[in-house]
Amino acid sequence: MPTIVTETPRPSPVEPPRKRWTRQECVALEMSGIWAQQHLELIEGELISKLGKKRPHANAIAVVHAWLLRVFGEKFVNQEAPIDVAPEDNPTNEPEPDLIVLSKPSREFKNNPQPADLRLVLEISDSTLGFDLTTKAGLYARARIVEYWVVDIPGRRVVVHRDPQEGQYRSVIAYSEQESVKPLASPDNEFLVAELFR
Repeated sequence: MPTIVTETPRPSPVEPPRKRWTRQECVALEMSGIWAQQHLELIEGELISKLGKKRPHANAIAVVHAWLLRVFGEKFVNQEAPIDVAPEDNPTNEPEPDLIVLSKPSREFKNNPQPADLRLVLEISDSTLGFDLTTKAGLYARARIVEYWVVDIPGRRVVVHRDPQEGQYRSVIAYSEQESVKPLASPDNEFLVAELFR
């Protein structure tokens, strides 16, 4: 007669312990030279690698960057520059969006721009789409950043977040490659989504 084998119940998988980082710790590590060959950003106490971007990401950022320069001027547009977020989030967050549009020339900032200084924040998303639409959107909404665009490369669209209230964006609209979007800070200029995918 066959023997019935019963498996011992396995414990639920446990996440490995993670080191939560603060801005102060990151500054100390950066000054020590440990990060010399790395490009990291601090999000929710975790260090996120910003390296390893693929060609579609580089192409999209070049298109959007060129358009922003034409619309706002080079003094107001920064690429991968650190920003401040809400005061309660600042100790464990220092995001570096792919592109930002400032309310005054960048040379006037001695420290990170504050949320009120940001007219538009953009992330170009290929492999980080879920993260950019959830974690980063929440971080930027809590900071009351007025407008946040996510260029969704796989979905061939731009997801526009506006009207931050109570830690979330009340307006989230996706624009397909057949459409165009106008930034709140320059409503007479429209960005043709199809330009990203030509």
